[in-house]
Amino acid sequence: MIYLVEDDTDIRELVIYTLKNTGFDVRGFSCGEEFWPVLHEKLPQLVLLDIMLPGEDGLLILKKLRDSHKTRRLPVIMLTAKGTEHDKVMGLDLGADDYLPKPFGMMEMVARVKSLLRRTDFNIETAEYLIGGLSVDIPRHIVIADGIEVVLTIKEFDLLVYLLRNTGIVLTRDKILEKVWGYDFDGETRTVDVHVRTLRQKLGHCGELLQTVRGLGYKVGEME
Repeated sequence: MIYLVEDDTDIRELVIYTLKNTGFDVRGFSCGEEFWPVLHEKLPQLVLLDIMLPGEDGLLILKKLRDSHKTRRLPVIMLTAKGTEHDKVMGLDLGADDYLPKPFGMMEMVARVKSLLRRTDFNIETAEYLIGGLSVDIPRHIVIADGIEVVLTIKEFDLLVYLLRNTGIVLTRDKILEKVWGYDFDGETRTVDVHVRTLRQKLGHCGELLQTVRGLGYKVGEME
């Protein structure tokens, strides 16, 4: 599900039409007042957010999204007629994942949406994982291992969630680098090994869930 917050009716209807014909489920809102109640009921996979809105502007909405534990990792693409460097920098500084100035082509917009969804792999449908003695609450960013809360860095948390979302599947180091660190990450696969080792240490007995598949990579499996 994608949420679009855009007060221009023509643009809103065109974007919704295009995304639906590309295979996405979409809901449109003309302002923050309409957007917030629905967001609190169900989180989308991505938000397309205009800056110039009646009432709360897009930058204020973005700031509130990033200040909340529930939505701080929600992918957001800013849509705006403003083309100044200041507005772009403001949006990115507040945590926007991408920035699409108007007027924009529909196919470019779809490509940006698909690219960001691939990059973030954000899927709120599974909000919590329970496996063995491990509990991971994604919206609240809480990890419990054998009854004890574990403090993880953002990358450690991202890595753990990515492995859990692919339980039983062997993931190569290159694939993990691509999904967790991003396409442009210029690092070595040893980065993955170091983070997996740290995760295992922090998770204690539950760290046995993170299994090494020699010559290939890692997977989440059953504890021995």
